[in-house]
Order: sequence, then C-alpha cells, then structure tokens
Amino acid sequence: MNELFETGVPKTAATDEIAKHYKEIIRLLGENVTREGLLKTPKRVAFAMQFMTQGYSMNPEEVLRSALFEEEKYQQMVIVKDIDFFSMCEHHMLPFFGKAHVAYIPNKHLTGLSKIARVVDIFAHRLQIQERLTTEIKDCIQKTLNPMGVMVVIEAQHMCMQMRGVQKQHSVTTTSDFTGVFQSAITREEFMNLIKQK
Repeated sequence: MNELFETGVPKTAATDEIAKHYKEIIRLLGENVTREGLLKTPKRVAFAMQFMTQGYSMNPEEVLRSALFEEEKYQQMVIVKDIDFFSMCEHHMLPFFGKAHVAYIPNKHLTGLSKIARVVDIFAHRLQIQERLTTEIKDCIQKTLNPMGVMVVIEAQHMCMQMRGVQKQHSVTTTSDFTGVFQSAITREEFMNLIKQK
C-alpha cells in the first residue's frame, strides 16, 4: 500500500526526491535538519506540495464532460458563487486564496453544479497567477460546454503581498474575464448584482 501523509496524497516516485531538496533548503536557511522537530518536515512539505499542485494530473474538461445534460432547455444564467479556493503564487510559491464566482448561459449543454467548483479546484491546484487562473477557468467552460457565454470573477488575498514586500494585510485583488453574451454590459451587471446578494 502506498504511504500516505496528512494530506491523503499517496507517495510517488517524486516524493523522496522533493523531500531531499527541502531538507537541503532547510539546512541552507541555517537550521539543524537533525533536530527532532524537523526530522519529518522535508517529507511533510513534499506531500503538502504534491497535494497543492495535484491539478497538473487532472483534466478539467473531462470533469465537465462527466456530467453533461442535454435534455434540459434552460437558457438563463447559471451561477455558482463563493467557491472557496487556495492556490500557490508561482512567483514566490506562497499561498493566495479567496472566492471564485462563475456564471454561464447554456446553449445546448448543462453540467453538474459541483463540476464547476471542481474545475476551479483543478486549476487552483497548480502554480498560478490570479489572472491566468481566471482565464483558464473561463476558457475550459467555454470550450467544453460551448455556452452562449461565460464569466468568471475571482477575489483573492495574496500572502506574497501580506507577509513580504509591501505587507498590505487587507488588500484584495479582483480579476474578471468573460465571453459571448457577457460582453454586454447589462449582462455583466446582472451577474455582478447577483453575486453580491447574500
């Protein structure tokens, strides 16, 4: 049976190699890698990093296609809002986290609502920047479902801004991207009003 750590991620051929590098990093930072509290840290970090980047081994288009429905003739806005996510900034490998709001207007296909959240998770579990994360989610839904339009808004806090650099603890970054009918300002405004409602 594969070894599992706290994350539930199975050990792979890369786990020991990643752990070896983190052990060296800890040593280079000036710590004693043989200290009791650090003995298992390299392997813990290796498993954690594999968990936080597991999106590379997943196909978000397949996830959407696994729950396609054609029999419903719904052609109004479908919104999944307040999707919590965690990701890793590719510039400093520090977390950023927040909420994604996703809307699409079906053409011929609906997908399971949970699949939208899964797509967000898959792209978030890669080294990312918020701008690309926003666009990748939009592009995946547009390509797979071919709806009349897609809009994605992401609001996030970035630890690379809060822990280092400018150290602005309360700043929030908002990004958006859209296709099709969401190019209409009226449709975008409807979406933005709906996601603000509690």
